[in-house]
Amino acid sequence: MLKPRLWFCLALVCGGVAVLADTLQLKDRSAITGKVLAEKRDAVAVDVGYTVLLVPRSAVESISRSDEPLLPGKASANKKTAAKTNQPEAKSAIESKPGFYRAATKPSPERNVRDLVSQLGEAVVQVRTPSSLGSGFFINDEGFLLTNFHVIEGETQISVEVFLQKAGQLERKTYKQIRIVALNKFDDLALLKIEEVGAAKFKHVVFGSSDALAVGERVFAIGSPLGLERTVTEGILSTKTRQMQGELFLQTTTQINPGNSGGPLFNLGGEVVGVTNMKITFGEGLGFAIPAESVRYFLDHRDAFAYSTDNPSNPYRYLEPPGRTRHVVPSE
Repeated sequence: MLKPRLWFCLALVCGGVAVLADTLQLKDRSAITGKVLAEKRDAVAVDVGYTVLLVPRSAVESISRSDEPLLPGKASANKKTAAKTNQPEAKSAIESKPGFYRAATKPSPERNVRDLVSQLGEAVVQVRTPSSLGSGFFINDEGFLLTNFHVIEGETQISVEVFLQKAGQLERKTYKQIRIVALNKFDDLALLKIEEVGAAKFKHVVFGSSDALAVGERVFAIGSPLGLERTVTEGILSTKTRQMQGELFLQTTTQINPGNSGGPLFNLGGEVVGVTNMKITFGEGLGFAIPAESVRYFLDHRDAFAYSTDNPSNPYRYLEPPGRTRHVVPSE
């Protein structure tokens, strides 16, 4: 699919032939401007001046029509047309998942890490058990939080330390009434919930898309490496498809150390694009994170991974096999 800037270049090469300013808004956030000649059940025919395109109907988000001529590469002066064309941009950038988590529907504007850490820091927590320590983050204001399965593996005594900003100072608060909601051992994910009576509403994160990331894009992590809470590290995305043990991970130069496990990996829009979970110990700048799409799949299907007290170290509860059916052999 040709991108908008490429359409612009091709239009300049073809000269200043006027076309009508019909606009096809595509689902990949690009657009095609031309004259809609026909709308069929499976495709839309568009005259862009130098050729006629057949655009699959499944790729079209919306069609805006105008009777005003438009020169290629030149914006229409018709305000009504402009309003229609920009209508998708007017929608909220955040898609609400009722009662659970939020996800961005389009990329957020980039900001500097200093401002983002100040805004997002309260959503990142420290997760402690008698035998381990890790990180985590709130996904909604009701106290649901994510961490790694290996941080709480085999444990039921869990505490969560939250860092609240009050009067310009950080206040540490520890919660010990923690419920294990769901576990996925194979994706190394765990969903917990603070159930302490009188707990306040919690700051929480917004999920982004790891698929939308580009290799070389800057990312940063917040966590508790070696117990040093609220540590911020920054790097770039090395690859989006590093296969290890049959799973795909994000590889990053962001420093990941023991204690970072379960913490969020953010893009510069302040969206969670991964959950940090491991590194290669005999190298530097070789950290890995679970992609946001895998995390959201776990959250959307959390009932299938519900924690069972009958089998606390495994996300699945296996049924007993049926007994052997006895066959009566007739006597001769």
